[in-house]
Amino acid sequence: MANYQKNYQGKFTGLVTDRGYLLTELPNPLSNELDQLKTNQLVNLFNQEDKKPQQSVADATNEISNAIDQIVFKIRRGGKLFYIGAGTSGRLGVLDAAECPPTFCTPPDLVQGVIAGGDEALISSAEGIEDDFKLGREDLQKRNFSENDCLIGIMAGGTTPYVHGALTYAQHISALTVSICCVSKENVTVPCDIDIRLLTGPELLTGSTRLKAGTATKMALNIISTSVMIKLGKVFKNRMIDLKASNNKLLDRSLRILSDIANLNRKDGFLLLEKCDGSVKLALFVALSHLSLDECRKILNSNNDNLSDSLDSLNISKKKSW
Repeated sequence: MANYQKNYQGKFTGLVTDRGYLLTELPNPLSNELDQLKTNQLVNLFNQEDKKPQQSVADATNEISNAIDQIVFKIRRGGKLFYIGAGTSGRLGVLDAAECPPTFCTPPDLVQGVIAGGDEALISSAEGIEDDFKLGREDLQKRNFSENDCLIGIMAGGTTPYVHGALTYAQHISALTVSICCVSKENVTVPCDIDIRLLTGPELLTGSTRLKAGTATKMALNIISTSVMIKLGKVFKNRMIDLKASNNKLLDRSLRILSDIANLNRKDGFLLLEKCDGSVKLALFVALSHLSLDECRKILNSNNDNLSDSLDSLNISKKKSW
């Protein structure tokens, strides 16, 4: 019987490409008897293999660092960050993007996750759509993606046409392009400016890239988005200061930040937060500078809303323990 495939509309589209050579598709010799293992043996084997994602991310330090610096450069000049992927890779991008507004108080459109198949693909399978090369470009165009922006294409096996189409279009318009995949450059060539390879090896469950490949990808995305926000001034020391006290958990966190950094008791911290419309960054600057609310707003604004730079402009030391 001919080796044919169907597209996402259920129509035959031609011969299936043999992807068995890809690192992410190879069988793992450690799990040849996976279905025969006892439960504790399964857990131990997974634990052993899950050390590899961390090493793969460490091995890509230079590429990840370069991506962070280039993304910050673009965003400071009005650009946005987009993730694009299909299946698990797409869901990881959407998850990371969705965490930025509550963690760093970013506008909802500053970091965007694009997944093949749209929102429905987050909770149900839409895997076939990933075979459409031109759809990646079209999904970016719908979001007004421009040369000012950054695109991170995520694909464990490095061959997803949907993502390749998006990266090719982004390169064509001279946007910043970053690729994250888990196969070697010898396996697959990807059109991008920065090529991040997270070589986690064959999965215990052959081809199930939601495992080690997914873990390594999530780790890399955590590092990239958090580091970008740190460099954009949304962190002071190791605290997420660019947040709004919009619920009980965030209010408690805000009060503890004001206590730890500005030595305010909870009552005074609460009153100051009220005056600052819940902005922890503004409240900290008022407490540390002893200036008026209006003066603090102006100084922060003139320093790109960066608390550290604003304190420097007043020659207020940040080295001592507050």
